[in-house]
Amino acid sequence: MRPLKWVVTLFCLLSASVANALTVATPQGPFTLDRPVKRVVALEFSFVDALAAIGVSPVGVADDLDPNRLLPAVRAKISPWQSVGTRSQPSLEAIAALKPDLIIADWDRHRAMADALNKIAPTLFLASRRVGYEQTLQAAETIAAVLGQREAMNRELARHHKVMNEKGKQLASWQGQVQFAVARENGLFIHAPDSFAAGVIQALGLKVPPMAERDSEASRQVSLEQLLALNPDYLVIGRYSEQSTLDRWQKDPMWRLLKAAQPGHLIDVDGNNWARSRGILAAESMADDLIRARSH
Repeated sequence: MRPLKWVVTLFCLLSASVANALTVATPQGPFTLDRPVKRVVALEFSFVDALAAIGVSPVGVADDLDPNRLLPAVRAKISPWQSVGTRSQPSLEAIAALKPDLIIADWDRHRAMADALNKIAPTLFLASRRVGYEQTLQAAETIAAVLGQREAMNRELARHHKVMNEKGKQLASWQGQVQFAVARENGLFIHAPDSFAAGVIQALGLKVPPMAERDSEASRQVSLEQLLALNPDYLVIGRYSEQSTLDRWQKDPMWRLLKAAQPGHLIDVDGNNWARSRGILAAESMADDLIRARSH
């Protein structure tokens, strides 16, 4: 009788597991979890933003070995986490040590590690890099669905869209096109109309310069002549270094031909928050930066 009792017990456990399984559609195909998630490791900032928005604290984050890389608004909503290394090369050993129930990884960065990650825990692959504002919000919805938090995310997104609409009204007096770019020591990199930053700008009711389809990438380096060809009315700059190409350009007579050379049309922002963060809370923080710039 004892073997039969063991078989019945095992059958009941397996039946319960199947009954509790959750399957969610993702761009990479159906993703199934057979148990509730309590410990999450996130390998991109936008995924941490999504978790923070619904009150879930990850136990591990690929924070580039610098907790200040995460947006202050995100850090304020989550508990202390364990760093698992950089986003580009997270430590498998550090991830495994945290015994996660779920890993959220970026398809572009981490798909080569898929087998290794899935041996540690079920890994949800989503897009974070090189995607726009709407796609980032869709990824946040998927994360919430996997965690059984659809309703919480629906409420959060409703709140977010209302907030963005209100912030957009405060920027309604701005006329013309707004271009975000990252200034590095070795060049200026503009973010295209289908980038996250450009999507946020457009969600606020502002315009961005159009680009030829062949040039429509998340980020691309431009020369001063190419920037002049775009000639945006406002240039939002995230600086990655104290001295950059932009400082040299501002001494060039051609710089004065730019509309953005007018007083108040060159706007400095935190490059980390604008180019790396991405997400619901990131978008609201970016809107606040533009509102502050308008008031000056």
